[in-house]
Formats: sequence, structure tokens, C-alpha cells
Amino acid sequence: MREFLLRIVINAAALWGAGAFLNGIHLSQNVQSLLFVALIFGLINALVRPIIAFLTCPFYILTLGLFKFIVNALMLVLVSELVGESLRVDSFWWALGASIIISLITTILSVLLFEEPKQS
Repeated sequence: MREFLLRIVINAAALWGAGAFLNGIHLSQNVQSLLFVALIFGLINALVRPIIAFLTCPFYILTLGLFKFIVNALMLVLVSELVGESLRVDSFWWALGASIIISLITTILSVLLFEEPKQS
């Protein structure tokens, strides 16, 4: 349970970081809303992303894994559609930039807190 809650906090920090660095990512400044968005983001990544990754496996191979950022951007757009005003993404390109920042932040925080990176 502790690891699950820590994953939500890591996702929240990564989403906040993307919102702080990019003008096209708009997050609610309310902590509860941010944690809710992080929870939904984690659930979408746990349930939907593996299916999408399996279906788009040839693209992962052709792009040597860089297609992961496109899938992450699509997951971020999906989350923004689900949570309404708590998260707003202006365009796919902002989501793509945010997916790179979110991947970097979650990897760094996972290494620091868990000693082995886990992708979000």
C-alpha cells in the first residue's frame, strides 16, 4: 500500500513538473485535484497503456522505443478528457513534450526512492 501511495505522489510530482515547465499543460493548483489526476493517470497507464503497447509493438520496434513517448502523450490526452478541468492539454504536441518531462521526472524519482526505475 505504501508503494502504491508513493507511486501516486511520484505521478503527481511529474504532472506538476510538466505543468510548471510547459505553458500548454494546465493543472488545477488544488492538491486533492492533482492527486486525483495522478491516480487516474496511474490507472490509465496500468490498464490501457499495456494494451496499446501490445497493439503498436511494431512501431516500438521500428522507432527503437521512441514510440513510447507518443503512447504516453495519448494517455495524457485521454486522462485530460476524463478528468475535465483538473487537467487541460492544449494540443497533442504539448502532451508529447509533457510525456518526455513526465518520463524523466518519474524515472529520476523512482531511482531515488525505489533504487530501480519503474516506468509510468
